[in-house]
Amino acid sequence: MRFVSFDQVTMDDQIWQPRIRLLVNNTLPHAFKNTEVAQRRLRLCAEWLESGGKTEKPEPHRFNTSDLYKVMEGAALMIQSEPNDEIEAMMDRIIQVITRAQSPDGYLYVPHITGSIHKNEMGDRPYSFLIHSHELYNVGHLYEAAVAYAQATGKTELLDVAEKNAAHVRRAIFEGDPNYNNGKPIMQAPGHQEIEIGLLKLYGYTGKDIYLRMAKRFLDIRGVTFVPDGDGVNSAAYAQQHLPVARQTTATGHAVRATYQYAAMAEVDSLRGSDDYSEALGHIWHDIVDRKMHITGGLGAVHGIEGFGPDYVLPNKDTYLETCAAVGNVFFNMRMYLKYRDAKYVDVAEVALLNNCLAGMGEDGTTFFYPNPLEADQRHQPRSGWFGTACCPSNIARLIPQVSGYMYASDQQSVDCVLYGSNSTTVAIDGVSVKLRQTTDYPWSGTINLDVKPTESVTFPLRLRIPTWAGAQLVPGELYSFADPAPQWEVKINGESVQAEAIDGFVSLSREWKAGDNVQLTLPMPVRKNLCVDKVEANRGRFCFSRGPVVYCAEGIDNDGAVQRFFVPEFDSKQVKEEATEKGWPELIVAAKERKLESASSDHPLRLLPYFAWSNRDRSSMQVWFPENETLATPDLTSPDNLRFAAVKASHTFAQDNVDAMRMKHTPKSSADTSIPRWTSWPQTGKEQWVEISLDEPMEIRSVGVYFYDDKGGVQVPMSWEVQVPKGQQWETMRIYNTDQYSVLPDNYNTVHPADKTVADRLRLRLVPQHGQTSVGILSVDIDAASSK
Repeated sequence: MRFVSFDQVTMDDQIWQPRIRLLVNNTLPHAFKNTEVAQRRLRLCAEWLESGGKTEKPEPHRFNTSDLYKVMEGAALMIQSEPNDEIEAMMDRIIQVITRAQSPDGYLYVPHITGSIHKNEMGDRPYSFLIHSHELYNVGHLYEAAVAYAQATGKTELLDVAEKNAAHVRRAIFEGDPNYNNGKPIMQAPGHQEIEIGLLKLYGYTGKDIYLRMAKRFLDIRGVTFVPDGDGVNSAAYAQQHLPVARQTTATGHAVRATYQYAAMAEVDSLRGSDDYSEALGHIWHDIVDRKMHITGGLGAVHGIEGFGPDYVLPNKDTYLETCAAVGNVFFNMRMYLKYRDAKYVDVAEVALLNNCLAGMGEDGTTFFYPNPLEADQRHQPRSGWFGTACCPSNIARLIPQVSGYMYASDQQSVDCVLYGSNSTTVAIDGVSVKLRQTTDYPWSGTINLDVKPTESVTFPLRLRIPTWAGAQLVPGELYSFADPAPQWEVKINGESVQAEAIDGFVSLSREWKAGDNVQLTLPMPVRKNLCVDKVEANRGRFCFSRGPVVYCAEGIDNDGAVQRFFVPEFDSKQVKEEATEKGWPELIVAAKERKLESASSDHPLRLLPYFAWSNRDRSSMQVWFPENETLATPDLTSPDNLRFAAVKASHTFAQDNVDAMRMKHTPKSSADTSIPRWTSWPQTGKEQWVEISLDEPMEIRSVGVYFYDDKGGVQVPMSWEVQVPKGQQWETMRIYNTDQYSVLPDNYNTVHPADKTVADRLRLRLVPQHGQTSVGILSVDIDAASSK
């Protein structure tokens, strides 16, 4: 079973075709510009080789060439479906530089070729630190780009570079090369998996069995010939080296590395017709979908290792979910589908594609997310134009053109409709050319029309995927389920309903097909209430909304403030209102209640948008999982009703903090309370700071209390502080009552009273840090004042 190649499928849908245009017009030019540093390093490497080591060396970097290779792969895939002379000419220029930067023996890694290295990242010689050097990871992406460009243009210069390198890798790693490791085979798998997938791409294009055998050998030596014994990123589990891959049963370590490995395992088994990894893959897949996957298809909840955490630890706000891990989830599950021809794997891939992956790129095509949380406050990290580690933007750039290649699969005896979206293609069945035309507004409508037009009558099974979301749950696994029964789906052929049963997620329509035949699949798309198993603490007492395969969220910008204040005690999908938007997707309006700080809760409509569309306007709060009861909702402390004083400003405010935190009517639990907003002057360490508070009118000040923030690290209670009041154009220290002092106690309001009658319309706090390595912070300011009138 093979996917129908992406260049054989013409998309004209509402999701992927617009993003392909965005890729051409915005993303690729932006990405090529941001990979100029990698291009420069390759050029300097080439010049260094050609000069015999007499020219300038490039700066050390382990993996930014891989970002360039991924962008090149995306460009090649795009060229194949939409030729572009300008981008092709740019590619040719870059390929010439790469060719020149390769060592005569095929080795290709700029740091070790030029001797421009950081030993603790790259080792002191080639292949001496494979656990972290990314030598083989980089060339794996080179192989994928080379195959894509050869397919797109017929040009083989980059393919020649790739095959020359692969021959070198075979010698150095598996056979022994006198110029590497004293001639002994290195026999070590890389710390970051990817070369396995790249080798499989080379095998698929060239048909050379050596590449398939190399991919399998890299898998089979992992966790056997080298097992690290450190901690964190140097632990055996981090790069899945804790056990031989065929004996692994749980998803562990870095999520991107893991999913790339699992994808390679599934593909090697499929290509060889073997079951060497079947038992391991079955256990791992269930471990992910039963215990470790967010409802958006995101993987890797743990910061630091960017990886899998303990079972059922799936936080929403303080989570990671790297975009690349969602891409890896797609790769893994699509290969599992080819291995087993079971639609449940496609269902996981589809949810990851339409939710986490799409969220990774902004609507402008030039801003991106690295982590993808399921909750954020209004000060969340915004989308970025690029990253120092830019794997996510470049991965999205190469994923989008591939999606059309996931629409259909065929073994030339049958056809599977794998994904849905308006498109057309032609497949060969028993030598007969069959044109398929799919018309649908999916994923916004569940009505899919498929016109079948063979050049002559031909009998074959046409299989339609019935997604998991059309049944009892949004996505396979034990974590999530719908709160109510699903409406019945329906299949019609030429307008007549047919009795059909889904087996392994597919309805098989086997008949003699003639030109003009039409199949209509109707998948009802009510808004569904998703529940999570109680073992996931973060989602207890909460549920989330979905419609079809799309997860919805709420943003504060649409809901008059922080969305964490909402709760939904009763939900009826029939009462949900849908409003069309210019973006093409429906906005949902749900009856909800809002919790207030000083009064009873009240009704308030809750507006929802697709999760993938969040954070494309101004920064605001966001939430996916909503409480069913008031106790789990949080009043909007940023609401004007919940703010004291007229205004506040400070000498410096950390980008992820909120200067208005000092105005909010909240009571800290301790000086280390991170459940409420705060103001800090981080990272301005050792620098005196000021905070100016404007009152509503001239007030008689009775007391001023300050509750300091202290994280026992870079932000600590100050060494000293004082209250200042205006005197003309200057500020002067407020004299305090003779038994008061400017205390700096943690976990308390440090309160002072004026010694004299003090009337002012504003106050200033002057704060001096503990020492040169600390900054200051405040959780709350309490001012007791009365009108002077």
